Amino acid sequence: MELIPLTTMKKILYIAIVFVFACCSKDSDAVYEPTNYQYYYLSNETTIKANQIIGGKGTLEANAITIANNKLYICNGDVLEIFDATTLSYLSSLKSYTKGTTTIPFTKLSSISIDNDRIYLGSIDSRVFVLDEKTLSGINTIGNGQWWQTFVHVFGLKAKDGFLFVKEKENSIKVFQTAQITETSNWNLAPMAKLNTLKGYTEIYSMDIANGNLIVAGQNANGFLHYNLKDIEKNATSSLIIPILPNTKTLTDNLPSSVVFSDEWAITTEKIKGTNYIRLYPKNVFLDQNYTPTINNSDIMGENAFNAITNCALLKDRLFVADNTNQVIRVLKLNKVTIAEQK
Repeated sequence: MELIPLTTMKKILYIAIVFVFACCSKDSDAVYEPTNYQYYYLSNETTIKANQIIGGKGTLEANAITIANNKLYICNGDVLEIFDATTLSYLSSLKSYTKGTTTIPFTKLSSISIDNDRIYLGSIDSRVFVLDEKTLSGINTIGNGQWWQTFVHVFGLKAKDGFLFVKEKENSIKVFQTAQITETSNWNLAPMAKLNTLKGYTEIYSMDIANGNLIVAGQNANGFLHYNLKDIEKNATSSLIIPILPNTKTLTDNLPSSVVFSDEWAITTEKIKGTNYIRLYPKNVFLDQNYTPTINNSDIMGENAFNAITNCALLKDRLFVADNTNQVIRVLKLNKVTIAEQK
């Protein structure tokens, strides 16, 4: 066996050590893509107060709010208040339905929905007013104000995808096609279908439509009520005798009071064991009846608890919240933070 000189052995050992360190250095210089995590939280921005309403009564009790074409609409008792949803400046107040020589004062406005250039206003006094969104002039009314006629009061409504859903007293929702409502249609319009909300009495119900389904915040039924629009059309005739039942998942100790959808979110107000919450769910997760919220707030950063909140409306990263305890519309900001975790 050939003997390797000691000096040669030292050189080999040195080269080996350099190689090991070079490999370690190469590994340490490698670039790894970080894992990004997104977090959302709410913060206070401002409030809309009653004293901003020019010529108002000094009260702001919002039974319902909605946003359309950058305008915020508020059902404030017997008046429809309109604000700019970006600048938050007051625009106008509407106190009556006017069509030609006919004028009907608004009373007890319970609900509002805007769709296809029309405003649909629900009144607890058994009427739905249909207005032109741009001119605010009257198109027609459904119901004549007598509870034993078309509607046994109106405690909520939603217009979208060619349908108008009207919540009555107790557990009834009447369904109309918006094409039925014209400038010359009869006030005593017959519904095309009926839905059963399981429970209910004189509470104001919130509802919205997403992915071909009507979703109702069933506060008396402890859950969100799902009705498929295609099933409603298919079973419309028979539903006039036996109203369509919802698909629902019971939520223990949970009383949902409102629901509204954006492109990304399902935004709800819910009372859980006596405490009011605003919750934001990923839209598709919510529609799959997985009720694990991304945001679950009973206040803002430990202060300003949500008390008598009725419903919400979202415009971009602004969340408008009807707070009837303090008679304001709270304007919150939806914040998004991305945190990168480097491996």
